[in-house]
Amino acid sequence: MDGAARVPADLLGGHPRMLSEAAATGRLPGREALDGYRAAGARAAELGLPLRELVDAALSMAEPVVSGSSDPGSSAPGASGLRGSGSDPAASGPAWPGPSGEGQAEGAAPAVLSALRRAVSALMEGYENAQRLAIRQEEAARREFVDDLLHGRADRLAERAEHFGLRLAESYVVAVARPAGSVRAGGGPAPIGSGGTGTGSGGTGTGSGGTGTEPGGKAVAPDAAGNPGLRDGDPVARRIEEALVARFGSHNVLVAVRDGLLVCVAPGSLSAATGEFTHHVRQAFEPGWCVGVGRAHRGPGGVVASYREAGNAIELGDRLGLRAPVLKAADLLVFPVLLRDREAIDDLVTTVLSPLLEARGGPEPLLDTLEAVFAVQGNQAAAARRLGVSTRAVTYRLERIRRLTGFSPDDPTQRFTLETAVLGARLLDWPAQPLGPAARA
Repeated sequence: MDGAARVPADLLGGHPRMLSEAAATGRLPGREALDGYRAAGARAAELGLPLRELVDAALSMAEPVVSGSSDPGSSAPGASGLRGSGSDPAASGPAWPGPSGEGQAEGAAPAVLSALRRAVSALMEGYENAQRLAIRQEEAARREFVDDLLHGRADRLAERAEHFGLRLAESYVVAVARPAGSVRAGGGPAPIGSGGTGTGSGGTGTGSGGTGTEPGGKAVAPDAAGNPGLRDGDPVARRIEEALVARFGSHNVLVAVRDGLLVCVAPGSLSAATGEFTHHVRQAFEPGWCVGVGRAHRGPGGVVASYREAGNAIELGDRLGLRAPVLKAADLLVFPVLLRDREAIDDLVTTVLSPLLEARGGPEPLLDTLEAVFAVQGNQAAAARRLGVSTRAVTYRLERIRRLTGFSPDDPTQRFTLETAVLGARLLDWPAQPLGPAARA
């Protein structure tokens, strides 16, 4: 069964007559006729008819016209589907020059081929326009769904989720990838969204600035104006989504761009999904990228909670200067706990660390030393390597801290107090930001 036989009879009903008129008069199809072809192409796309079969049918109908055996009244049923080029509709057929059919075909061929080229071009234009429109509508629906999902707006959410491959009765994990260069100059990351909840006095956030895509396909830092480069349809995001879908299936992962960030939603039972997502992020983004991973939560509200946790993880990493590129909310649960009692953590930081303000050179070198020592479980040689100073300098600074604060990291109890105070200072951006009632107002 050829392509022409599968094309509905009324779709190209006026096509043979137009070709015959072109052969008879040499006139090309006019604007109205071409609009009709475009409409026919769009309808073919809506019917799911392959473009190859549509074009094949149009070409097949030209063969009898060129060969000189066309009968426009009987070439196709319902031959009024497309208007002609403006010639006399009562014409029963082409006025062939010359006595023989061969001479007629030879004389008609140039006009028919020219008309056919325009007709096929209009068919393809209508078909492609319909395809692009369908894609834009699908992308708009997808963007709206992602926004509603991550903000917890529940209007027909479960019904729409099925269309995009999510079953919201399950538990889901959200991972958020932030390309390099999207931390704001003011220090903290930009908020993930107006619906987010923050830690401390600030809101949740990962940078709303993203990265662009260089010709080689890697994500690069934002431009001088700070415009994010990751947008809907970004080639980097598309490649990562295609790779994840190829491995896990379209009904198991959802990858989207949100506020310049790359968001991956996957079932909590699919533990390999976030690792695979991180693997592709590492390959696609320039060094400096960061991935935050929320915990698994059930239902539509669970997706929102995991999304906020993923953003919080990145924000906490920025505040604490954590170097790990992958930050899991489950590993950072202690920090939100510290900040739930703001008055208590303010008092701890002030009581333990405020004496460091009297140190020559300020408190920052001493705070950096404590952080480095705690990060390597008290190994002063390793801490010195992290800081780029001598071991003797680390020893001197720790002794200075003990004299100023009365706390020593060598004592187990005092070590816990010191480490908690240092973490609180980083979370509250102390000493850059003042503490006390004025700061909490």
